[in-house]
Amino acid sequence: MRRTRMLSMAGTAAVVAAIAGSAATGAATAAPSASTAQAAGSGSYVVLTDKASDAKAVAAQLRKAGGDVTSVNTAIGLITVKGSSSLLAKARGLDGVKGAANDRSIGTAPQRAKGPDPVEKPQVFDKTRANGTFKYTPPPPEGGDPLDGLLWGHEMVNAFEARATETGDKVRVGVLDTGVDGNHQDLAPNFNRELSRNFTTDMPDIDGPCDTASCVDPADVDQNGHGTHVAGTIGAAVNDFGISGIAPDVELVNIRGGQDSGYFFVGPVTNALTYAGDVGLDVVNMSFYVDPWLYNCAGGAPEDSPEEAAEQDLIIAAMTRALNYANSKNVTLVGALGNNHEDLSNPRTDVSSPDYPGGTEHPRTIDNATCWDLPVEGPNVIGVSALGPTGEKADYSNYATDLTSGEIEVSAPGGWYRDGIGTETYRTNGNLILSTVSLASLQESAEVDKNGNITKPGRDAGVIKQCTDRRQPMKKSDCSYYAWFQGTSMASPHAAGVAALAVGAHGSGTSADTFFLAPATTRSLLMDTATDHACPASGIRSYEPEGRSAEFTARCVGTADFNSFYGDGIVNAAGVVQ
Repeated sequence: MRRTRMLSMAGTAAVVAAIAGSAATGAATAAPSASTAQAAGSGSYVVLTDKASDAKAVAAQLRKAGGDVTSVNTAIGLITVKGSSSLLAKARGLDGVKGAANDRSIGTAPQRAKGPDPVEKPQVFDKTRANGTFKYTPPPPEGGDPLDGLLWGHEMVNAFEARATETGDKVRVGVLDTGVDGNHQDLAPNFNRELSRNFTTDMPDIDGPCDTASCVDPADVDQNGHGTHVAGTIGAAVNDFGISGIAPDVELVNIRGGQDSGYFFVGPVTNALTYAGDVGLDVVNMSFYVDPWLYNCAGGAPEDSPEEAAEQDLIIAAMTRALNYANSKNVTLVGALGNNHEDLSNPRTDVSSPDYPGGTEHPRTIDNATCWDLPVEGPNVIGVSALGPTGEKADYSNYATDLTSGEIEVSAPGGWYRDGIGTETYRTNGNLILSTVSLASLQESAEVDKNGNITKPGRDAGVIKQCTDRRQPMKKSDCSYYAWFQGTSMASPHAAGVAALAVGAHGSGTSADTFFLAPATTRSLLMDTATDHACPASGIRSYEPEGRSAEFTARCVGTADFNSFYGDGIVNAAGVVQ
């Protein structure tokens, strides 16, 4: 079994964003403030302690120094605090402090927000879509839900076949994402409200006006839509409505670490990970990278400033601690490999970082030996590449030619809009992944109007509306929505769902409180039962016929047993439950 590279613990400070939220355990406590503006000369700062056990003592010292401590994570030693600009220097001089730096600018808007991923929501960017209209639904498999005939990804991983043996009952899966719409009719039956938490605080400069006085959304809300889409693939219920998930009886737990705008900052993410370990989640899906750095480099990239380098060092240290903590608590961690059509073993120059605040990005030389795409290249994370309906690596999907690095473990369906060139399916929505989405996100993108009706952009994008009883007068609450996305973000939840089935089939517990399977065992089951898939015959896949530039051309090395496109193969739900 290949192990993911361990990360450097170097680094003394960070400039990170939005480290706030609520937590229900001793590992992370928070008291988020409704205010997003402070007096001139004040700000929000993050502090990393030498040892996790130092966190409470350091927090007390920060309070004595005049700081307003807003978050203390005692599992990894990460503290956020507000105060005057002089507090930063004081924090760095305290005993037990590894480093401290600015958290985020208070009341200063970046030049642009992150917005939708151009890979995952291609209809926003691609105006040449040939067939966006939802016209025909193949019949579902026996016992399936009405739209299951559209779930080619489920077919590829043998999910319907596995259902006769295991459905994931009593397994708890954490969705570490932009939130989960717990009221979606396909998710509500499996949504665990009691355990769900939101670890983010809305930032008006990037998320828009707050919807609550505290700027902390309820834990059953997803205004972005990304997390709800991920959750549906993992565990939508079999309920004669909409779609069903890979593991249709799991408990879905929202451990939100992403902003409405799609940013994922280190504080909420690490708080969510430690919480997952504390409450006994079995699997956590992570379909994101930690902002603001596409790659975090130990000591920074050559072009980075000393403060930027210190920021990355702290993110590396904090994420390493959090991932190791969750793993030690028997949480299986599954991560998206990324959508940068990049060989992670030989990364290109990074031109997108830092992506917050906007306008601060600059070209960065990335050394694979000292730079990491987090969380997927962090310790104990199962990395997943994305495939189209034909089983080919999607043009956008990252891959890894160093087969000893542990950067890729398995592959899974992620959708590929340009798959099937030369056939009627080319550039159609059916090549993407259909799953649940929140109404709020579709109204934000103008794909659904204020009355709940699908607009022309929504029809072009293939948005589907399902209602409980068309014979009766309906309220908006009687209807739920589905949309087509593509990305490694969609591949990862297929693998996470299969991981949940592995836990259900082979875990030693008998109830949700004692149900677990060692992450190393789950990882081995996924990899050992994955369906082998060989490289292209030439070893080279050019995507120029599909209209992509030469930059997308990818090299596949290895055997059918293990290679740079597929890892150990395509996750196999039927194989993993046997």
